Amino acid sequence: MSFEQLLQYLLSGVTNGSIYAIVAIGFNIIYNTTGIINFAQGEFLMLGGMTAISLSPYVPLPLAILIAVIITAMVGAVVDFLIIRRLKKPTVLNMVIVTIGLSIIIREIALHLWDEKVRSLPYFTGNEVTSINILGAYISPQVLWVLGVSAVIVIFLGVFFKFTLTGRSMRACASNITAARLCGINTRNMVTISFMLSAAIGALAGCVISPITQTQYDCGTSLAIKGFAVAILGGLGNSTGAIIGGITIGLLEAFSISVLPLAYKDAIAISILLIILFLRPSGLLGKKEAVELKEF
Repeated sequence: MSFEQLLQYLLSGVTNGSIYAIVAIGFNIIYNTTGIINFAQGEFLMLGGMTAISLSPYVPLPLAILIAVIITAMVGAVVDFLIIRRLKKPTVLNMVIVTIGLSIIIREIALHLWDEKVRSLPYFTGNEVTSINILGAYISPQVLWVLGVSAVIVIFLGVFFKFTLTGRSMRACASNITAARLCGINTRNMVTISFMLSAAIGALAGCVISPITQTQYDCGTSLAIKGFAVAILGGLGNSTGAIIGGITIGLLEAFSISVLPLAYKDAIAISILLIILFLRPSGLLGKKEAVELKEF
């Protein structure tokens, strides 16, 4: 393998890993506040991308993306208001079934709204034939957008959870939801905000990756599976672990192409997920204590 090929695989792996890490962070935001693993997270990416695609012929692209993020965040709030809040003392199994059901419902609604056609947003800069030469390896300028937006999301969340009152309140819910309630924190509102924030981040990620991966009504499923695998690998609730896990799985997928048929690429994440669940269920940076579903 030449140096150029090695670098090409490396860049590809980091790009895909960054996408998976964003999905995993969406899982972590909701999990930290509620203990819920939201298997509809991948559909938020799909909704963001498809909504922006529908709006882009009529408004400037940045505005289309902004509106798509806002609409998807509202969908996240509606999911909490109409479904999550109605559940009385749900078990973990209840929530798994509910969120999987939500994923199916959102996917079916998207199928009727947008049909089965594959669509994509235009490249933010350049086009599909534009490429940047980095030491002999070629990448699309859109890859830099993906990496840049991923970095901004991670920095934003770090600042949000550490320095804002809402972020600290959400962290309090994650630490001890009963104590947070006794301190006067409206834990139900924190749950709603967590769904909105997770949906908004997912929508933004869906818009940024759309020119590269293309978007259709069922594209969220595979991203959700890989994002969940990354979240487990890094440790549920740990954003730093999500970044490490995402890049790890992205690199393993990229380099697996050199030794395995392309058809086996998607099996990498599932294989890693099974291995981690057997050997270290808490993940690389996760806490060893079992976390119960919070009674929000």
